[in-house]
Amino acid sequence: MQKLTIIKIGGNVIDNSENLHHFLQDFTALEGPKILIHGGGKIATETSAAMGIEAKMIDGRRITDIDTLRVVTMVYAGLINKNMVAQLQAKGNNAIGLTGADGNIIKAKKRPVKAIDYGFVGDLEESSVSSTMLDSLLKAGLTPVLCAITHDGDTQLLNTNADTIASAVAVAMSSVYETHLVYCFEKKGVLKDVNDDATVVREIRASEFEGLKADGTVAGGMIPKLHNAFEAINKGVAAVYIGKADELGEIEKRNFGTKLLR
Repeated sequence: MQKLTIIKIGGNVIDNSENLHHFLQDFTALEGPKILIHGGGKIATETSAAMGIEAKMIDGRRITDIDTLRVVTMVYAGLINKNMVAQLQAKGNNAIGLTGADGNIIKAKKRPVKAIDYGFVGDLEESSVSSTMLDSLLKAGLTPVLCAITHDGDTQLLNTNADTIASAVAVAMSSVYETHLVYCFEKKGVLKDVNDDATVVREIRASEFEGLKADGTVAGGMIPKLHNAFEAINKGVAAVYIGKADELGEIEKRNFGTKLLR
């Protein structure tokens, strides 16, 4: 199988033009076919405020009412997505910016109302991602750049977590490619000492996960990140990396962040 690299970047890269420029250079330099997935929550929050729309969050999750949906669609699918596509074109990477509605690539279901009404938020199922359409774009020599906007197949756009999209796309594409999923965030990877960047754990296998939770090496917000990563691996993804965006250029040298394996 041919290797496919799927990279998810967060706001700490998108919010800083210099960091984004260097990241996109490293992304372009990666060998083989690749897919880029992004959110952009901070810019969406700032844009909402400028338009007089209050951003509503519960436990770090955005409540997407109709006004907020309009803003995140403009920001994610428009401002951020097209800016990144333009920069990638300038670097010689023939990118195409997409929402889940384009080519019916990602179809979601509106999250049901339980204790909290999250509004127009989309949840994904195993059949949500069209690997056929993404594969056709890759075979045409294009680099898909997916934002965090999906659709329900019945005219409704939905706001979907970008980490969830990255995992779902990686799992779907693993039937066609040897899929490697990379989460870029603010830390160098999983750290033995959260205050010391020199203590990166370079490899973690699924059998070691419980032990690392028990001894406190993996704690807090890193637990759900790794849980989701191993879920993806169990569903066919070859490897998941977690590391710092400005070190992406080191991934081919096996010196990037933490690599999670079966």
